[in-house]
Amino acid sequence: MADDHAVAGRLKRPSWSDPRLLVGLLLIAIAVVAVGLTVKATDDSVSYYAARDTLTPGTVLSESSVDVAQGRVPGEAYVAVEGSEPWGMVVSRTVAAGELVPHGALVEAADADVRPIAVVTGVPLAEGIEPGSIVDVWVSKESDDERATVVIAEGLTVAAVDRGDGAFATREDTVHVAVPTADVGAFLGAVSGGGTIAVVGLGSR
Repeated sequence: MADDHAVAGRLKRPSWSDPRLLVGLLLIAIAVVAVGLTVKATDDSVSYYAARDTLTPGTVLSESSVDVAQGRVPGEAYVAVEGSEPWGMVVSRTVAAGELVPHGALVEAADADVRPIAVVTGVPLAEGIEPGSIVDVWVSKESDDERATVVIAEGLTVAAVDRGDGAFATREDTVHVAVPTADVGAFLGAVSGGGTIAVVGLGSR
């Protein structure tokens, strides 16, 4: 009988006042807190703005232009979410879709040195021309039974493309190109002076 009482004593449910139980719970709590602090200390990723689609020179940055991406990038080269809001600043160079937005690719609106201008082409665009592509703009004119074709702008970045309806050989496409502010007057004069406009792709940045 004595042995039964001894076994029952050993199997007795511990009381909340049992110091061994309290010490065990304390050790578990310390372990949980330590793991949480370790994870927090090692997770030093930062939230940055990334281009949702290709951003081209002359684009005014807005919340709809970007997504938020996590990363670990040394220095302060890219626009972080926790910094000052960049909305209303103007993109000065092409930022590819998915790329983190660099501070160096943004300028104040007053300092923007390009203007997007729409050009209606008389020659259908090649399929590979899209926002971010680099193009030359040519014009062909007829005079005195002669046809002259000259380039009126080189190395422009495409900001947007609106492809027309109809067959490839007859449709008119509209290409929005980023023209340096200093050249806007001459460019507008050239494209509005008559003739057939062609936008010729050079690839993309």
